[in-house]
Amino acid sequence: MRRPFMSTPDQLESLNGQQYLVLRPTADVAATYREIQSTALAHLGMPLRHPHTEHVTLRGFFEPERREELGELVRAWATQQSPIEIIGEAVDEFPTPWQILVARLARTTSLVSAYSSLTDALDRTDLRRIGELALEEWTFHLSVLYGKTLDAATWDRVVQEEARSLTPQPAEVVREAELVWYQDGAEHAEVIPLGG
Repeated sequence: MRRPFMSTPDQLESLNGQQYLVLRPTADVAATYREIQSTALAHLGMPLRHPHTEHVTLRGFFEPERREELGELVRAWATQQSPIEIIGEAVDEFPTPWQILVARLARTTSLVSAYSSLTDALDRTDLRRIGELALEEWTFHLSVLYGKTLDAATWDRVVQEEARSLTPQPAEVVREAELVWYQDGAEHAEVIPLGG
């Protein structure tokens, strides 16, 4: 059974109407991520918002009325996309105002190419994208903890305790993408093989 990426009612409500194209690690990167997340939550000693399941977001959208059109574009992109290598580099942060603990990924050739080719495909449309940055500015990552509700001192302590290089660096190849959408308080997904 598919494990959802987000699972709490407040997360699901906050994402209503949005869609995301994500990669789901299932081997070494996934195992390392779960260890990072469980250790960070244990060190913190209090509940904190976090993803239910590890994922690498390639793009976010707000197209609740054009989900089929978005799906067609993503499926066409995926047929031309080779499997994607992901390598964990470090536990890092997106600082204030975001305060997100992340597992930062290496800019592998296949990951950079996937982001770039997806941008090219999207640039030929008027699909509404969320939080998109240029390739040069994008940090490939898996979000571990969402710390925006923590005061500055607590957040600084979390980062000091958790930030580190990953040695050895976990690596795996992802052979499918997921188009995830949030509607009526639930997460839905279509698994799309990468066919290049």
